[in-house]
Amino acid sequence: MTDNHDARIQGENRIDRQDQGADGKAVPVKVASGPRLRWRVVDIAVASLIGVACALIYQLAALVTSVPWSVINGLLPGLAGLLNGLWLFAGPLAIVIVRKPGAALYGELVAAILESLMGNQWVPAKTLGIGLVQGALAEVVFLALRYRKWNLATTCLSGAASALGCWAFSFFTHLQAINLVGPYGITYLVTTVLSGVLFAGVMVWYLYRAIARTGALERFESGRDINRRRG
Repeated sequence: MTDNHDARIQGENRIDRQDQGADGKAVPVKVASGPRLRWRVVDIAVASLIGVACALIYQLAALVTSVPWSVINGLLPGLAGLLNGLWLFAGPLAIVIVRKPGAALYGELVAAILESLMGNQWVPAKTLGIGLVQGALAEVVFLALRYRKWNLATTCLSGAASALGCWAFSFFTHLQAINLVGPYGITYLVTTVLSGVLFAGVMVWYLYRAIARTGALERFESGRDINRRRG
């Protein structure tokens, strides 16, 4: 059976089939099923494309925020965490579209690898490390919900978790001299998480919905889910 004619309905976790009734006529039967979790070639291709696109955006963000970062941090130490969400959305976007285990981790790692290859102000090992941490924590939220909850709240929670990873990695790698529970540490934590919720949560969710409405995600459950809601 092809993807375009797949009879499975993941959003409802059921499979349609037909059995023969007493009168010999076909009778539709609903059979409980879990979400389809095996990766397809198209899943890998799209998750990779998301990672590449996000790496380019990350590079652009690094260029345009270098001066604003210093200015904002000068107003209140730690306030620049409001910009961190610009480097957090590859994982959440990949998983809400592809909806396969490991998609958030994969998307964020692809972005980190490409970002390292293109060159930036960070050491490549640290770029890969923070990508791994952010992707893993974004993934954990959907894993905890058994890859069954796909909504704005879950996506925002994933963005917040990714932001928490960003904050923690930053402190453990180059901000060790700053008190984690001091004014800077708390401010940086709050602003980073808020930024993660906004950019990697709210923005990602509505971006995904906008893409789905174009019909570009018809081969994905995420796209068919939007169509069912509209219908």
